[in-house]
Amino acid sequence: MVNRRRGEIVANLGGKDRCLCLTLGALAKLESAFAVGDLGALGERFSSGRLSARDLLTIIHAGLEGGGHTFTLDDVAEMQAEGGLAGYAAIVSELLAATFGPAEEN
Repeated sequence: MVNRRRGEIVANLGGKDRCLCLTLGALAKLESAFAVGDLGALGERFSSGRLSARDLLTIIHAGLEGGGHTFTLDDVAEMQAEGGLAGYAAIVSELLAATFGPAEEN
């Protein structure tokens, strides 16, 4: 079971449900990967709506690492998502909303 308060989501990748979470360490890796100086710039980068396939891969990989998985980037690149490209984009959108969006009410 995932904990949305911690920014966790569940996504089906490679035919299995997996927990993804952008932990502080995962966010630091993304700052480096996207060459931005802070979380605000990272959020702006993501909110531009212009993400490449490589961007989606990098974000999903960071989310899987934050969720406790030890996949390599190449492993993640080989995983299938239901719905193809739209499925990958939906996973990233949900993960970013869970991380940067407002806290859910009980």
